Amino acid sequence: MWLVVLLTVSLILTSCGSQNANSSNQKGANAPKQIVFFAWTSTPFTDLDPSVEFSNGIVPLNNIYETLLRYDPFERKFIPVLATDYTKSEDGLTWVFHIRKGVKFHDGTDLNAEAVKFSIERTIKMGKGASYIWEPVKEINVKDDYTVEFKLKYPAPLDLIVASPYAAFIMSPTAVKSHPEGWFTQGNEAGTGPYKLESFILGQEIVLTKFDDYWGGWNGKHFDKVVIKKIPETATRRQMLEKGELDITKDLPYEDLEALKNNPNIVIETGPSFENLLMLFNTDKKPLDNKLVRQALSYAFPYEDVVKYAAGGYARQAKGAVPYGLWGHGENLFQYKYDIEKAKELLKQAGYPNGGFKLLLTYTAGDEAEKKTAELYKAELSKLNIDLEIRGMPWESQWEMARDKDPNKRQDIFMFYWWPDIASPYSFLYNMFHKQDEILFNLAYWENEEFDRLIDEGARQSGIDIKKAEETFIKAQEILIEEAPAVFIYDKQYVRIYNKSIKGYKDNPAYPNVIFFYEIYRED
Repeated sequence: MWLVVLLTVSLILTSCGSQNANSSNQKGANAPKQIVFFAWTSTPFTDLDPSVEFSNGIVPLNNIYETLLRYDPFERKFIPVLATDYTKSEDGLTWVFHIRKGVKFHDGTDLNAEAVKFSIERTIKMGKGASYIWEPVKEINVKDDYTVEFKLKYPAPLDLIVASPYAAFIMSPTAVKSHPEGWFTQGNEAGTGPYKLESFILGQEIVLTKFDDYWGGWNGKHFDKVVIKKIPETATRRQMLEKGELDITKDLPYEDLEALKNNPNIVIETGPSFENLLMLFNTDKKPLDNKLVRQALSYAFPYEDVVKYAAGGYARQAKGAVPYGLWGHGENLFQYKYDIEKAKELLKQAGYPNGGFKLLLTYTAGDEAEKKTAELYKAELSKLNIDLEIRGMPWESQWEMARDKDPNKRQDIFMFYWWPDIASPYSFLYNMFHKQDEILFNLAYWENEEFDRLIDEGARQSGIDIKKAEETFIKAQEILIEEAPAVFIYDKQYVRIYNKSIKGYKDNPAYPNVIFFYEIYRED
C-alpha cells in the first residue's frame, strides 16, 4: 500500500505543482457548496502513475480513474463500472467482459476494448506496485471493439482482481503513447473518472476538478472540486472541522472524538474495516533474528491497554495477519496475550536473561494512535531492561529507511497499517511476509519457504474452492504466528468525522480510506 517517489522526481513534481498552491483558499463547509475539503495525516499521494501507486494515492486515483467493476463486500456483489457485464467459463479459465460504450478519457479519446487490454498489460509489464494481482492472467484478447477476453493460467477470482483499488485502473493508450516515460509520475493523468487533476503541491495537497464529459453525467447533486490536503497536526484538523473550514477527516485522537460527539454540526460515524495495525520485526538484525526474542517481545506487548487507550476502544485485538470480517481470518488462531513473566522466560532461553539491548521503533508522525501504542510498549519493555527508542517520521522517510540496502541502517521495529489491494487474505500475507527479491513491504525481511508455498497454493485454490483456500491461508498463518516476525496489534474500526452538511457518504472497506466524491454532496 505504500510507495515513495524518488527525490529527483520529487523536485520535478514540486515545481510543477507549486504554481497552483493557492488554488483553494476558502474550503470546507464555509466554502462554495461545490467544493469539498478532505484532510488526513499523511501525503495525499506518492506517485501519480496508476500502474505504480500503492499508497495514499488510493484516494485521488480512485476518483480520477475507474476499474471494470467495483466490489461491495457487504452484499458480496459486483457493481458494473467500465464493464457492463461479464461471464466466465465453467472451468474458471476464460472470462469475458463487455465494455461500456460512450465513455471518454480525460484527453477526449474513447474507451474501448483495446484500451482495457493496453492498460492492464502496461501494469503487468511494469511489474511495480500491486501488479502482482495479475499473476493468474495468461493472455488478454480483444474480441471486438467492446469485448475483452481474459485467459487464465489457473482459476482465480478475476472479478475481485479487476475491482482492485490498486493496479486495475484503465488509462488512455493515446496519452501514454504520445508522452515520454515518467509522464504520469511528473504530474499528469489520463483516466475516465468523474474528476481530473487540476493542481498539486507534492507531499501536501492535490486538487481535483470535475470532468465535464464524465459518462455518469452531472445531473443531481455533486461536488465540482475536491481538495485533499495533508494536515498532520490533530489539533489543527479538529479546529478547522469545528470552524467549518474542513469537511471530512480521519484519525483524530479518541479523546477528541468524545468531545466532538457533543457538537451538533459534526457527524462521527463508525464502521468495519479491513485495516489492521502491525509492528514488523527486523529479522535481519540481532537480536530480532532469534525467534525466541520475537516471541518474548510479542508476550510483552500490552494488547488490552493499546486497544483501550490508544485505539479508544475502536478496535479489537488481532488474531493473525488477516483482519476480522475478511475471509481467511482465523478466529481460532493462537493469540499472544500480555504475559511479562513468559517474556522474561523466553528472553532467558534466548540468551538475554537481563535484556540489555536497545531497539528503534519507527511510526508515521501525526498518527496519535501509533504514537500512544509505541509509548505503552516502551513502558513494558523497560520492565525487561530493553530500551525502546520511538521515532515519529514522515511516511516517505520511514519507508525509505526501511528499504535501506544496509540492514544495520534500518529500524528494528516498523509500525504501520495495512489495508488490502484486493479483498483477499493473499493481499496481507503476500505483501508483508512472502519472500521479495526487491524489498517493498516485507519490512520484517522474513523468509519461510513453507509459508510461501502455502499462500501461493491458497491463491490458486481461491478461484476453485474458496473454503479450501481459506483453510490453507489459516494454516499459513499458524506458521506466521509461531515464527513471530510481527506483532499483530489490532483490527481497526473505521471512524469518520465530517461536517453534518455532507450527505451520501458510505465507507467501503474493500476500498480503504477512499471517498468516492462523486457520490457525496452538500446539503445544509
